Formats: sequence, structure tokens, C-alpha cells
Amino acid sequence: MMYELEETEEHLSDLMKVLQSKEAIDEPDFKVQISHIYTHLNRIYNSRNHVGEITDKDSYKYSYFPKDIKPVG
Repeated sequence: MMYELEETEEHLSDLMKVLQSKEAIDEPDFKVQISHIYTHLNRIYNSRNHVGEITDKDSYKYSYFPKDIKPVG
């Protein structure tokens, strides 16, 4: 879980630097960056009760948006 949190933090930080620098970010790149961040967050949530090592198959399965969460806001 810590690995996924650290990766999320790193990708968010990188995206924030680009946005703060006022550099142009094109739509496809922005979507990739946001998708990558969501994937890490989804893995954190979906694997919260996982015991043991997470396989590649588990990682793929855990990458999807949780079905038991409804977006708020």
C-alpha cells in the first residue's frame, strides 16, 4: 500500500509542477496522467483487505475504480 501511495504522490507532484509552470499540457497527456493517478488510488482501496503478496493479476484487477464507492462532490 505504501508503494502505491508513494507513486500517487510522485505523479501528483509531477502533474502539479507542470500545471504550476503554466506549461501547456495537451488533453491526451493530461488524461494519461490523471488515469495513472486514479489507477494507484484504486489499487490502494481495492487491495486494502488483501493478505500476502499482490501478483500481477491482482494488480490488474485492483486497478479498476471500486464498485462500492460513488464519487462525491
